[in-house]
Amino acid sequence: MMTQVEGQQKNLVHAIESLPGSGPLTALDQDLLLLKATSAATLSCLGECLSLLQQSLHQASQPSHRPGASASFRGKTLVADVWVPRKPNSGPELVLSEDEKSDTEDQEETEVGVMEDQRSVILHLISQLKLGMDLTKVVLPTFILEKRSLLEMYADFLAHPDLLLAVTAGATPQDRVIGFVEYYLTAFHEGRKGTLAKKPYNPIIGETFHCSWEVPKDRFKPKRTAAPTPSGHEHPMADDPSKNYKMRFVAEQVSHHPPISCFYCECKEKRLCINTHVWTKSKFMGMSVGVSMIGEGVLRLLEHGEEYVFTLPSAYARSILTIPWVELGGKVSITCAKTGYSATVIFHTKPFYGGKVHRVTAEVKHNPTNTIVCKAHGEWNGTLEFTYNNGETKVIDTTMLPVYPKKIRPLEKQGPMESRNLWREVTRCLRLGDIDAATEQKRRLEEKQRTEERKRENLRTPWRPKYFIQEVTLPGVLGGEDGLSPVAAAGRVGGPGRGPMGDGRAGEARGGLVPALLLEVVLEGDPPHTPLTP
Repeated sequence: MMTQVEGQQKNLVHAIESLPGSGPLTALDQDLLLLKATSAATLSCLGECLSLLQQSLHQASQPSHRPGASASFRGKTLVADVWVPRKPNSGPELVLSEDEKSDTEDQEETEVGVMEDQRSVILHLISQLKLGMDLTKVVLPTFILEKRSLLEMYADFLAHPDLLLAVTAGATPQDRVIGFVEYYLTAFHEGRKGTLAKKPYNPIIGETFHCSWEVPKDRFKPKRTAAPTPSGHEHPMADDPSKNYKMRFVAEQVSHHPPISCFYCECKEKRLCINTHVWTKSKFMGMSVGVSMIGEGVLRLLEHGEEYVFTLPSAYARSILTIPWVELGGKVSITCAKTGYSATVIFHTKPFYGGKVHRVTAEVKHNPTNTIVCKAHGEWNGTLEFTYNNGETKVIDTTMLPVYPKKIRPLEKQGPMESRNLWREVTRCLRLGDIDAATEQKRRLEEKQRTEERKRENLRTPWRPKYFIQEVTLPGVLGGEDGLSPVAAAGRVGGPGRGPMGDGRAGEARGGLVPALLLEVVLEGDPPHTPLTP
């Protein structure tokens, strides 16, 4: 049956595309384009439903799993399995530029639907795409862009630095892993500017983004409490720097094909750092676009010698022909090998009929004793309820959490490859509503990138990231025999050829996967700075 339907749909598409280019009925007729797009989406949904039914029938015929079996809390990672820092040599202490100021730039996206002329462009684009098609190399219309780079969006996920730094104040490993899960669940809502689904700028290779946050020291206590975080939208900064913790952030686009971003942040006083790499892979899904964030990050609590390896959810742009909106989906994992604690977080996508949007559930487990120590449920952009194994409960309203503004240098003091300076003309045109001018400015940037890429290919000169380098290359994985661009893997401090722990050994790749990233932080005009290490 499905084969017959697929054949009929192909005949329909062929008939539409065979229509003349002019006359009363053409291949670009809006109703016919909509028919092509919706028929493809409907066929995709039917295929998914059939697959689910077949899986259900297969599972029903299989014997049930034995009770008490331990579930795996380790998510599948396609790029890296372990992030191991190399022990760096001593180096000069980083002095952050004094030119940074609190960010006052309004990047909220206007809550409007797709205009009629824009809908025609989207319909025409959709009619040229195939289900499951990789959108990485597809040129998308400029009017769907939001006014910031993807690198800055990653920084915006850290808009609640007080919750992240509070993880170090946990009195026990259980308190600390729960604290990190609480932070993780509240991190995503502020990364979205409004509910409208728009696409951040694709970073240019070599593009960087730098910022920092200041968090008052009186926000922290030496143990986790069941009380909610005090409400308020924007937290005031203390004038005396000695009263604040400073958290620093730098991100870089280290590869163009595939598109890979790396970012690192640290708070030296709290001896905490996060090191992450993300490969964004988007695909066409009919009336939606799915973006997989492939990669992983590591939170290091150096005071306790703990490393929390975490993965990231996928994102989906729904209803792209009407009022596009974003939802997160998929299962992610948080694991700490030293303490034996793990967490599973599931971002639930809305079903076709009924159900809530933006729903998320989580469990924190102590694997050696097979004990669930915390459960959570709610909405990742709304209210979250946590239930602990001692009977206590805690409710966090993400919309009431204090937002700490980024501190960032003014445009006139930024380097040419820093995100806001690099995209400033595109952003200016988008703010003015001049889509044609924004498209032209974007085209110039992309053409310059292609020209420089061709020069490197002709000279056989590989791209060298500024802050990240690749330490281990495996065939078929980033930088291997498939010809993909190199991705950063370990800090430059100590020189190339040293192992992840600085002992001269090559990094050991577990499960055929590759160790990932460590950063040498060098801000514009600042001396080299070694990443935090035990």
